[in-house]
Amino acid sequence: MNLNDPRQLAPLLEAILLAAGKPLSIEALGELFEEVERPSPKLLREALGILGGSCLGRGFELCEVGSGYRLQVRARFAPWVGRLWEERPQRYSRALLETLALIAYRQPITRGEIEDVRGVAVNSNIIRTLQEREWIRVVGHREVPGRPALFATTRGFLDDFNLKSLDELPPLAVLRELEPQLPAPDEDDDPAVPASLQARADLALAEAGEDGEGVEPAEAAAETSFRSLLAELDAMEQGLKSDFEDLPLPALAEADALSGAAGPDTDDERQG
Repeated sequence: MNLNDPRQLAPLLEAILLAAGKPLSIEALGELFEEVERPSPKLLREALGILGGSCLGRGFELCEVGSGYRLQVRARFAPWVGRLWEERPQRYSRALLETLALIAYRQPITRGEIEDVRGVAVNSNIIRTLQEREWIRVVGHREVPGRPALFATTRGFLDDFNLKSLDELPPLAVLRELEPQLPAPDEDDDPAVPASLQARADLALAEAGEDGEGVEPAEAAAETSFRSLLAELDAMEQGLKSDFEDLPLPALAEADALSGAAGPDTDDERQG
């Protein structure tokens, strides 16, 4: 086999990627060859280009993600291929996905800043789940009282979401268009409340007021709507960082200055 010929090198790289079962970078691919026969990075990329072209019209494709190159089943075949596994994919809560979106679009970000945008406390299980999935990691601490942790996404996040870099994240305007448009409720369609039931409800409210406990409206405990979250993210999208892998402390200090943090995250201090 002539390893200097990219057309002969391409099927070898195909075999390697099929056997690897994970993304491999150009450097990792090169290390599989003896030093005397090792193809140059340029030659490896040329061979990968030929391999990618040979996948056209087939059930799999060559994809470049954050950690390197991999061969994967085309997304349109997923409904059938997924039936090979009895275990159903895990479903994630809206709160977890909103938290992940904030970290992805506004990294590095503290837990307190996430809570400020969402309007509710971040459940510790959400942070733990994201870390166990290796989608986020702590890249430093903000230099304010309490030194809250700064979260950013990982290469595993890029790999699992089929992204080469954070620059490939969809614009927030696109996400906003995907939000289902629900018709506004028509007050005339609401059924009338029976007089006896209304009387008992009024009495219960009056008694709660006499006890000094009061009754807060339901809206006070509700989370911010997805539209409000997107609006907040849209305002934050400017100055999106592209890579926080092993971010050095001086760069973190510069990120703090750019983010305009003006005070301590009191929620983080209580939790930290």
